[in-house]
Amino acid sequence: MPTPLRIAIIGPGKVAHLHAKAVLQTSGTELTAVYGRTPDKTRDFAAHYDVPAYTDVAEMVNRERIDLCLVTTPHPAHAEPTIAALDAGAHVLVEKPLASSLQDCDAMLEAARRNDRQLGTISQRRFYEPCLRIRRAIDAGQIGKPVLGMVQMLGWRGEGYYQSDPWRGTWAGEGGGVLVNQAPHQLDLLLWYMGEPESVYGVWKNLNHPYIEVDDTAVAIVQFKNGGIGNIVVSNSQQPGLYGKVHIHGQNGASVGVQTDGGSMFVAGMTGITDPPVNDIWSVPGEENKLPEFVAEDTAFFNQIDALTYYFAEQIADFRDALADGRPPMVTGQDGRNVVALFQAIYESTRTGQVVQM
Repeated sequence: MPTPLRIAIIGPGKVAHLHAKAVLQTSGTELTAVYGRTPDKTRDFAAHYDVPAYTDVAEMVNRERIDLCLVTTPHPAHAEPTIAALDAGAHVLVEKPLASSLQDCDAMLEAARRNDRQLGTISQRRFYEPCLRIRRAIDAGQIGKPVLGMVQMLGWRGEGYYQSDPWRGTWAGEGGGVLVNQAPHQLDLLLWYMGEPESVYGVWKNLNHPYIEVDDTAVAIVQFKNGGIGNIVVSNSQQPGLYGKVHIHGQNGASVGVQTDGGSMFVAGMTGITDPPVNDIWSVPGEENKLPEFVAEDTAFFNQIDALTYYFAEQIADFRDALADGRPPMVTGQDGRNVVALFQAIYESTRTGQVVQM
């Protein structure tokens, strides 16, 4: 049997428990150690999963012969432990977003290059079957060139959410608001389907969260290098949360779409995922009547799994296979950087009132 991939978690916070459980249910992997900056919290996490606790990344990687580190620290704190793990010889998979600044992203990518290690970004919604179905339709040319992409993510985060951790809702601790924390999943899907953006004009606002410093709502218009255009509307201001959707319209007139999230939005460590991800638009020629079939299949599958951990496990399994096959993972560090570049362009456009060239 192949030697299991030895995995360590960096940052024993709320979402780290989901990753730990995902590792435990992924064949060919083993949870080996945990690193944290707060000794008591790290020891408690380590005791829960019966693994050793460390307060030095390089020591952990070297002593425990770690193959892969999962980084689940707050966003502005992603770069330092990621670079330390890469320099110590581990591959790294970082919770979204890859970082909150392009400078951090570039430093992480450079560390991966100079150490010949793989760097990936968590974007587990890519592994949803309705999202994969859209990618397959685009790759097969079923909608022609994707020419119009639309993101709508209308959710809610209340005061209790922002009070649950001291870093939330601050520029220094979180690096931004809805664009940095909730929207990266949908932004990643938009870029996966539409390709690289050429220019962005955006505006962010704080509509009804006076107790935070950052954006709770943002709107943007994107021009893509393939000639297509896009529209982004993301918000944490609709109580108790409506939906998250990504719709792609093709040059041949066909449209495909996914509702990735429905109803009250998932909060790691606080709530569950209540609604299954489903295709909500499907007018591919010859498949116009298949939408009810897709919805029934995907709903039945969702009801058979633990959605909180299943898709994390799918992404960890992809990373495991990528290392074995000598290929990049499905969601690379560069993919993560592309999302950061997009939301940073929206911040920059708001600051200057100008279109930002990518």
